[in-house]
Amino acid sequence: MRKLVYGMNLSLDGYITAPDGDLGWSEPSDELFEWWLEREQAIDLFLYGRKLWETMGSHWPTADELPGATPAEIAFARNWRDTPKVLFTSTKVDETRWNTRVATGDAIAEITRLKAGDGGPMRVGGPTLAAAAMRAGLVDEYEIVTHPVILGGGAPFFTALDSWVKLNLVETRTLPGGVSMTRYERG
Repeated sequence: MRKLVYGMNLSLDGYITAPDGDLGWSEPSDELFEWWLEREQAIDLFLYGRKLWETMGSHWPTADELPGATPAEIAFARNWRDTPKVLFTSTKVDETRWNTRVATGDAIAEITRLKAGDGGPMRVGGPTLAAAAMRAGLVDEYEIVTHPVILGGGAPFFTALDSWVKLNLVETRTLPGGVSMTRYERG
């Protein structure tokens, strides 16, 4: 069975975006960016909700061509383009690129089917899709990168659940700028 990982940058009060959707508060250090690159290179399939797919797709397909792109940014862009992706959406999408296929049916049924298949780890991204996967008990690992900022609202990392989820701490790290990374596996 494949592992499903949910991880994102979040504020100290638990939000992944500011109330207006802004992500600018989470500027990564080189060390954090390289950690994310290493984590993303270990993923065989990205599962995206539409909004995060559009956000990622607005930057990463050509980020390796930007003047001043660092070696890590170049590697991240290439990895993002090359890694297969599934876009879960109920909105009509005119075109998909960057090794992406669209899933418009029951997201939980499709994620369950993908988990039961062969292959390496999958990453779920986007708070709505991840919330559905969490409620269905499909998330195996949480990668929480907490930034020292309080947003006061926005899209929460965690969702309301029907029952507790016991977790085991498997890694912690302190990064520049007061950022802390914690990684948990479901107990």
